Amino acid sequence: MEETRTDADEQDRALVRGHLEGQPDAAGGLVDRYQKRLFNLALRMLDDAQDAEDVTQTVFLNAFLKLRTFDPTYRFFSWIYRMTVNESLNVLKRRKRTVPLDDEPAIPAPEVTADRDTEAGDRLSQALRGLNPDDRALVVLKHFLLFSYEEMADVLDIHVRTVKSRLLTARERLRMALHEGEA
Repeated sequence: MEETRTDADEQDRALVRGHLEGQPDAAGGLVDRYQKRLFNLALRMLDDAQDAEDVTQTVFLNAFLKLRTFDPTYRFFSWIYRMTVNESLNVLKRRKRTVPLDDEPAIPAPEVTADRDTEAGDRLSQALRGLNPDDRALVVLKHFLLFSYEEMADVLDIHVRTVKSRLLTARERLRMALHEGEA
């Protein structure tokens, strides 16, 4: 039986309460529930496994340090995902300041790539890297993590209408970047 949103939220609240009350397994329960999902979000945002691991660890450390400030009337899911998006955006900003554009990984030429799916995936990864971080966050949340507009609004702390508007723009920028990659 699939866990409902309400059930998941209640389990999260119980684990948060348990951790704050000193239950030894509660923190591990939160890590078990969210580690893979947060890592996947960071990986899609950053396109680097080591950076995604670092972000995931940083987010959990910060979450546990700030857990007393968590308001249980809100969703833990949204709170920790927002932390992950923000930390990923911070890493992208640091990269932009320190990595010259020449150091970005090259995409293999079409004739070198045997598998067209791999080629398409490489083009998509390159196009995603070319988006600004806020656009990338929208595309990743909607199309890779399959978030609803409401979940995206919760995570990004913006209105649903704003999510839809910004996502439309982000999709258009991604489409243009993919089209440029074909030339």
